[in-house]
Amino acid sequence: MSLETDLNTRAGSICELCAATENLNAYAVPEAPTTGLDGHALICTTCQTQLEDAEAVDPNHWRCLNDSMWNTEPAVQVLAWRMLHRLRGEGWPADLLEMMYTEPATLKWAKATEVEDGEEKIVHKDANGNILEAGDTVSLTQDLNVKGSSFTAKRGTAVRRISLVFDNPEHIEGKINGQQIVILTKYVKKQKDVG
Repeated sequence: MSLETDLNTRAGSICELCAATENLNAYAVPEAPTTGLDGHALICTTCQTQLEDAEAVDPNHWRCLNDSMWNTEPAVQVLAWRMLHRLRGEGWPADLLEMMYTEPATLKWAKATEVEDGEEKIVHKDANGNILEAGDTVSLTQDLNVKGSSFTAKRGTAVRRISLVFDNPEHIEGKINGQQIVILTKYVKKQKDVG
């Protein structure tokens, strides 16, 4: 059997992201740790175009991820996680990301950044030069006024389970007072694991 046939069988001949039934293609998920069926998803040309071209993204199209993020196939989970992460500024995708469950290996695949030849991989570092990773806990090194709100995040405030802004090494995201905010890495220091 061909890869396309296997994918159609697995997906029930619908796009594994938005459930469209036409213009379906086998899509090789970037940075896949495996080849063949497990490294592919069956997706429509609309989803593929928006995955590959940030300018073409229509956030409303991706409300379909509310359903497809629960797909049990790692390749589909990776695509859903990456698009939700890209759209998290819209608000609702950040909520879905918090609910989404993936195995650690799948999450590592989802977070793998594509690095073009000659480009350096983006590395996030705290005020002391320690490398930050998604999920780390950091503390603020000074009081920060939070834009768009009336509170000031106090020095020493712990920000747990940070996420990295994939295209900017000077920005991380985290929740303070229940609000998701962007924080400059030069104003945080990584907390050591206890235990």
